[in-house]
Amino acid sequence: MTSPAPAPRDATASGGAPASAPVRAPIGEFVFAGVCAALGVYAIVGAGFIRVPPGSASVLGPRVFPYAVGLLLVAASVAVIVQVARGHRGVPDDGEDIDPDAPTDWLTVAKLVACFLTQLLLIEWAGWPFAVMVLFGGAAWSLGAKRWWAALLIGLGLGLTTQLVFGAWLGLSLPAGPLLDWIPIFHG
Repeated sequence: MTSPAPAPRDATASGGAPASAPVRAPIGEFVFAGVCAALGVYAIVGAGFIRVPPGSASVLGPRVFPYAVGLLLVAASVAVIVQVARGHRGVPDDGEDIDPDAPTDWLTVAKLVACFLTQLLLIEWAGWPFAVMVLFGGAAWSLGAKRWWAALLIGLGLGLTTQLVFGAWLGLSLPAGPLLDWIPIFHG
């Protein structure tokens, strides 16, 4: 009596990659890390050119955040390059929850573009907090938010918060607008 031939081994059963999966080159990961590193270096160099008024009393000057962002970008890029060089690769997505055959919703795109353009016009005319309110609320409405009025309130809160952080604490100037111009804390 003869024994049956052994079944072919499946590469996935031993924890390896499937036999049919091609090994892809990590060029995309290196390009991504290189672009991020270049942006980080650009931010660091650009921060050095920011003028700081002599005798500035603020603890955090206008150079702190660009330096921090630049350093984080460079550090993250170096970490990605090291990991990719060690053989760790990004896992490709199996797919997203989208229909790739669906047409582009150009009405939504037009609404979002209009929200951004409206914010550009409103910054000087109505002030930063109200321009952010219109941008945030309009973008939420364009993307299908059910409670658009809540998005407007959240946008106003974000606008006021950034106005206070940049104006009062960092000493940078964002236009407060005619409705808030009389409040000293919004002047920076």
